[in-house]
Amino acid sequence: MGNRRGIGATPGTVALRQRRNSVASASDRSDRSDRNPIIIGGLPSQVPDFDPEETQEWLDSLDAAVDERGRERARYLMLRLIERAREKRVAVPEMRSTDYVNTIPTKSEPFFPGNEEIERKILNATRWNAAVMVSRAQRPGIGVGGHIATFASSASLYDVGFNHFFRGKDEGDGGDQVFFQGHASPGIYARAYLLDRLSEEHLDGFRQEKSKAPHALSSYPHPRSMPDFWEFPTVSMGLGPIGAIYQARMNRYMHARGIADTSRSHVWAYLGDGEMDEPESLGQLSIAAREGLDNLTFVVNCNLQRLDGPVRGNGKIIQELESVFRGAGWNVIKLVWDRTWDPLLAQDRDGVLVNRMNTTPDGQFQTYATESGAYIREHFFGDDHRLRAMVESMTDDQILHLGRGGHDHRKIYAAYKAALEHKGQPTVILAKTIKGWTLGPNFEGRNATHQMKKLTVDDLKRFRDRLHLPISDKELESGPPPYYHPGRDTEEMQYMHDRRLGLGGYVPTRVVRSKPLALPDGKAYATVKKGSGQQSIATTMAFVRLLKDLMRDKEIGKRFVLIAPDEYRTFGMDSFFPSAKIYNPLGQQYESVDRDLLLAYKEAPTGQMLHDGISEAGCTASLIAAGSAYATHGEPLIPVYVFYSMFGFQRTGDQFWQMGDQLSRGFVLGATAGRTTLTGEGLQHADGHSQLLASTNPACVAYDPAFGFEIAHIVEDGLRRMYGGDERHPHGEDVFYYLTVYNEPIQHPAEPENVDVEGILKGVYRFSAGTSGSLPAQIMASGVAVPWAVEAQRILAEEWNVRADVWSATSWNELRREAVACEEHNLLHPEEEQQVPYVTRKLTGAQGPFVAVSDWMRSVPDQIARWVPGTYQSLGADGFGFADTRGAARRFFHIDAQSIVLGVLTELAREGKVDRSVLKQAIDRYQLLEVAAADPGVAGGDA
Repeated sequence: MGNRRGIGATPGTVALRQRRNSVASASDRSDRSDRNPIIIGGLPSQVPDFDPEETQEWLDSLDAAVDERGRERARYLMLRLIERAREKRVAVPEMRSTDYVNTIPTKSEPFFPGNEEIERKILNATRWNAAVMVSRAQRPGIGVGGHIATFASSASLYDVGFNHFFRGKDEGDGGDQVFFQGHASPGIYARAYLLDRLSEEHLDGFRQEKSKAPHALSSYPHPRSMPDFWEFPTVSMGLGPIGAIYQARMNRYMHARGIADTSRSHVWAYLGDGEMDEPESLGQLSIAAREGLDNLTFVVNCNLQRLDGPVRGNGKIIQELESVFRGAGWNVIKLVWDRTWDPLLAQDRDGVLVNRMNTTPDGQFQTYATESGAYIREHFFGDDHRLRAMVESMTDDQILHLGRGGHDHRKIYAAYKAALEHKGQPTVILAKTIKGWTLGPNFEGRNATHQMKKLTVDDLKRFRDRLHLPISDKELESGPPPYYHPGRDTEEMQYMHDRRLGLGGYVPTRVVRSKPLALPDGKAYATVKKGSGQQSIATTMAFVRLLKDLMRDKEIGKRFVLIAPDEYRTFGMDSFFPSAKIYNPLGQQYESVDRDLLLAYKEAPTGQMLHDGISEAGCTASLIAAGSAYATHGEPLIPVYVFYSMFGFQRTGDQFWQMGDQLSRGFVLGATAGRTTLTGEGLQHADGHSQLLASTNPACVAYDPAFGFEIAHIVEDGLRRMYGGDERHPHGEDVFYYLTVYNEPIQHPAEPENVDVEGILKGVYRFSAGTSGSLPAQIMASGVAVPWAVEAQRILAEEWNVRADVWSATSWNELRREAVACEEHNLLHPEEEQQVPYVTRKLTGAQGPFVAVSDWMRSVPDQIARWVPGTYQSLGADGFGFADTRGAARRFFHIDAQSIVLGVLTELAREGKVDRSVLKQAIDRYQLLEVAAADPGVAGGDA
């Protein structure tokens, strides 16, 4: 075997080998034979041992290291071996967690290029102004709330970023994209104040957006409220992390497709450790690792506290998160201790200090943050003579100020620099801090600190002294505490401006540089407007046909971004696979199983389609990133997100609210819409309410079209409003369009001559006028219900002498929104001519009662009831959906054609125009009480 030496081949191990008998004892043989060849924990298992003698030497060496030097030394040697194995590209699986110390050793820290003394002065001023701003917002008569403890813990994390890393937009590109932790917004405002981006008047307008306008500040990062300042809304916790992941991915997507050069853009997401409990925070980590998004860095502010108490009182959240992120394939940098610990760790030859750090739970560390140095000496160092010896020359005050890494500028700089230089993986920095840091003993580390919003005079004095600010006691005792500005010509202020100038401008800043798009002419819409002839297609397929024609346009075709949650085939969009292809930065490195088919699955680095897997949350994050590209990168994209309508606003409604806040644009398609159209799928697939949910989002323009030509006009109007620009909106309007489309095939009529385009866009137009019958009535219907209404129109004329007009209500929501605006105007301008809602004007003169019907809950058409000029009744699919035939479901909900007939007759009887006896006749004639008697209707109908 020559001179092979294994791990720990020291004189002690050589002696051990010499003492080993040539024939092992029975117990040794027994131990060895019982050793499980399947090594647990992710290491190689079913691999044959081709050199058992060498293997035994390595195992004996490890045994010797344990016996001679102890477990801690053996553990250290094993870790160094693993480290060297990775350096040599030996495929050793990742460890799930490492020691509770900094990932970057002191000897590897880079040179810190900043002036730490000046940066500390800047940060002290920022800390003061952030806390004072929130405290002043609690003055009598205001009391609007605010948060100061989160920024207090993360202030250094931000300051290093501002001074050395965050790129601005002055160089003409998108710069860096920074997702600021929502509760830290006061600190971002405070820094902007020092830079003269905001005034004292602005700071005093915190959380008073209307009463202090135009000098007001939103509570959290809200781009819609402050469209020149904030870029990304993040305070609905969990949406910042997923938004940042898909923003980083969108940057790569745009670069790969040649739309924008995003190669210098880096995405930073500042998050809380408690926030990581949200499913959206961790649910999509794998996509960032899978696509190698090394343009993304998470900075998790691990102050060990949620809103009300510890994140993991009995555990260790940093270790837990390290394990999660490593398992997902991320690069993990732990930033646990500041430089004051370095001398102690250098003495830790036995690993006893690291062991104490490893085994102390977070709840106890929080207690140490609120206790005295003597308490820490006794309880952290006191029960082991080796630990006591380490700190015996330190005073209690020195022990008290042994700090956490997230407050040390040099340690933070090292972590950030390592994150930027790391290639092939996204990075997470787990930075340990103290919530309420520097705010004084009443705030630091306290469970209630998140809810504490006002500092007493004594708190302010202690805070001032700790920050070394030249503010007198008199100023603190004689009214609201003052803001502090060092002076515009001071060294500190010049330093701040110089750093931002060197990094490309101020952050955060939102800039809209995009130009209006040249939109296609009417030819792109001609095919869909012709109708489907004798072919029956669903409105989903009508939209897909239109989309295909629009994507052929030379000007805007490449700007469409197709998004679906693993359901392109369901929606008939597999026809795009060969031409548009699915985006995959690695391309397609396998032979597709359906490669011989015309519509084979095609992936490409320049693909246009985003296939985000079975994740509506991921798809919506892609939608938001694409829809705001016009501002983020100055290049408009036109996202088209198609999903099961039941899983849109209901499942990801919070993200659609985020989309409105971020001023994102695009088309959202709720496919397989309606409570009765998705035959057979049942309760949790039957959407009868997404239109109602959409009505709650002020940025959402929602339609429920019935035919292809309606879709054509709606999409054309959406492109004009969002991407065309006009005098009022030179960069387009900050809205997004929601269309509910169905999977039930019908014959689509050609666009009528002189079609009422205004009515289609505003929400209602007369589709079919009644031609026979003497008793007038009106039927209003939307979406898939319009054909039922037309059939009811025929039955009423032929069997009941009723002449009914059919109105297509393309948008109940838009009709209501316009009517509410009219009423608000009339309320505030009684001296002016009173406005009349469009729906009232449109329906005035229509005779007879009005019956509204849809495949939605009655609440959807009931939105317009008060403005309809006549008696009004609605029919709808209230209650849970279920699996059955379409006909049976509609009979059950009383919304089929025969039920509409009964509804119209009932209203005519209420007006005394028909005898009530006809109602029982209709019920019996059509067997309306028998669900099984209904015509089953058309089966199937995918897309």
